[in-house]
Amino acid sequence: MNNIIIDLRSDTVTLPTAEMRKKMAGAAVGDDVFGEDPTVNRLEQEGAALVGKEAAIFLPSGTMGNLVAVLSHTSRGDAVLLDKESHIFCYEAGGSSLAGGVQLWPMRGLHHGAVLKIKEAVRPPNIHFAPARLLCLENTHNRQGGTIMLPQEHEKIYHISHELGLSVHLDGARIFNAAAALNCPATDFTSWCDSVMFCLSKGLGAPAGSLLAGSASFIEKARRNRKLLGGGMRQSGILAAAGLLALEHRHSLSEDHRRARELARGLSALAGLAVDQPLTNILILHTSKTGLNPGEFCDLLAERNIKAFPFGEACVRMVTHRDIDDSAVERVIHAVKKIV
Repeated sequence: MNNIIIDLRSDTVTLPTAEMRKKMAGAAVGDDVFGEDPTVNRLEQEGAALVGKEAAIFLPSGTMGNLVAVLSHTSRGDAVLLDKESHIFCYEAGGSSLAGGVQLWPMRGLHHGAVLKIKEAVRPPNIHFAPARLLCLENTHNRQGGTIMLPQEHEKIYHISHELGLSVHLDGARIFNAAAALNCPATDFTSWCDSVMFCLSKGLGAPAGSLLAGSASFIEKARRNRKLLGGGMRQSGILAAAGLLALEHRHSLSEDHRRARELARGLSALAGLAVDQPLTNILILHTSKTGLNPGEFCDLLAERNIKAFPFGEACVRMVTHRDIDDSAVERVIHAVKKIV
């Protein structure tokens, strides 16, 4: 049995390269809370420019980035509209409600451009209702299998949201995956939001960190809210150096997408296994016809030193990333063939 572990649970498991470790070791640093870390300052400036915003702030995680965005757009007692399957609603520990004091209004199908549903969801002014102030989008969409909301859908939602008095925040944890898949600049998406968070620690391969970008006045609010949440990291240029290199290599995400398609092609040929064709680097397998539940399926993979993630009652998620090469794809296909 091959003893090398293939980890397909998430693109968060990527390890920093030797080049990245060298950049981190040699990073110029200062106290970022005082605004004196030159490497963080450069990362924030370059990151803001890539998504077409005036300014950005470096944060420890995407979850904190989304929470800081909610805090900076809203006041306690406001309402926030978002997709029922969104990461903010499903996987961020209820932080928006707990720390922000806002009411989350989950909607079905928002990721698919439900413009009419947004109009229906925003309640008229009434003392009984929490006033809606913010709409949150997600692109690519994790629980929808890495699917992409097209730029024209972003534009429609942006305009209708502003007409309704809503600001728009984009959870763009994997926005560069969307850009790579459509071979377009990230600004094709991010022009149509008031703020955007994107992760450096997923497919881009940095060990930690995310950026939140928006107007200069918005980021000024965000700095206070980052401090409130304990997110000031002092000499964080060591991490920012990795983030700068990660952004330089963002175009390599298309290789992750290619390998996801090859993996899907190989697995689709196996009897009893249904596979959703991936648009980016997230692959969803349906295991019900194999006679195995997702946990059993992943346990059998683990016996072959392959890690995957149970995803609901009948699905398994696999995520390709920079540490998955072509030989790993072949090995996974061979292992799953043995299992099913």
